[in-house]
Amino acid sequence: MCEASLCDKHLKVHSKSPEHVLSDPGTSFENKKCSVHKELLKYYCTEDEACICVSCTVAGEHQGHQVEMLDEAYKKKKKRLKNLLQKVTIKKEETEKRVKNLEEHRKKSQVKTAKLTERVTALFVDLRKRSDNLEERILSEISRQEEQVSLSLSDLIQKLEIQKDELSRKMRHIEELCNMTDPLTVLQEPDTGDLCDPEEGGGDEDTGGHDNQRHDVDGLDVTVISDTFHTVCDIISGIRSGIYVEGPADILLDVNTAGNYITISDDLKTVSVSKINQNRSETGERFEYNQVLSNKSFSLGRHYWDVDISNAGSWRVGVCYRSMDRRGLKSYIGGNDKSWGLFGGLFNTRYGVIHNTKYIQLPDKISSGRVRVCLDYEAGELSFYEMCDPIKHLYTFTASFTQPLYAVLWIHYGCLRISENLIVASKVHQETGSAT
Repeated sequence: MCEASLCDKHLKVHSKSPEHVLSDPGTSFENKKCSVHKELLKYYCTEDEACICVSCTVAGEHQGHQVEMLDEAYKKKKKRLKNLLQKVTIKKEETEKRVKNLEEHRKKSQVKTAKLTERVTALFVDLRKRSDNLEERILSEISRQEEQVSLSLSDLIQKLEIQKDELSRKMRHIEELCNMTDPLTVLQEPDTGDLCDPEEGGGDEDTGGHDNQRHDVDGLDVTVISDTFHTVCDIISGIRSGIYVEGPADILLDVNTAGNYITISDDLKTVSVSKINQNRSETGERFEYNQVLSNKSFSLGRHYWDVDISNAGSWRVGVCYRSMDRRGLKSYIGGNDKSWGLFGGLFNTRYGVIHNTKYIQLPDKISSGRVRVCLDYEAGELSFYEMCDPIKHLYTFTASFTQPLYAVLWIHYGCLRISENLIVASKVHQETGSAT
């Protein structure tokens, strides 16, 4: 108020008067005065968000506006700033957490990529090794057959040369007889009509034998070579499987999602119906009915797992998004557009697939005690197979998956178990089609 800089001695005098407003010596007096009325700024106009003087409230452009004392407005703004700081701090922490998660994801991705690169490199090293071995085998077989053909031809040529010499000798003898003038000499010679007789000379028989030999040397035996090429195809098929198939997936059940009338085994592989309420803690993740999710999800690659249904009555197996409902009819596998499933009726009287409440009944009964769930996330395909020999294809769903997928089991009677993948069948028997 005095608009003067004070020493410690004068500061004590001025500080005793409530009318004196003291401020930091670094603060400019001009900043504390109204630029229009040259009076001290004492109020804050909330409508215009400006500091004003008394005259501004009476005759200035802020006349009639809602105003507050500077100190009151200052405290309110500081409170808002503290709240804002708290929110920004939380957001920063969340951002840091996301960055950390993304960094971990990147590291995992790099590790996975490195392993896949190593795997592919090893596969192609093995392929080149097998290819070289097969090339050596094929060339060796061709050389062996070439040598065999050459020997056969040499033997045939030698026999024909002998036959040619014998025929030349006979020709000279016949010519001599033809040139003789003595009838008695000619007539006393053995009949020449049998000189070319097949039984004597073996001409036709030899010719037949030579024809057989000629048939043998006309071309190489390609059977062995063809079988070798089939081996190449088998190797390539095996490598394709090795690169693109991630399974069998190690599926463990998530107790935190399990309904209260089912039990989960210690190894997290078996779900069984219970008559006793398990009284698990209520969470937004827990199903109302006898259903449970896996603890891991799939958002990339091809995976498969087997489910033992031999001790189950009415059951469903499949995949779902984690965002699927947990209560009500829409929480069942296939009772919504977020899950796809294969089901078996009570006492295994009927079988089918279900998605978004639409049932499709399978034409045949599942006779074995195990089914396989195969997921190709990128291709948008979910297939079910019966694990018999040969493996029998049951059905394939096609969809554009937009969220990570979890394995999901529902049981009404008995138990279901994620089983070990022990059966290797020779081929897949295609029975039914696919649908979206």
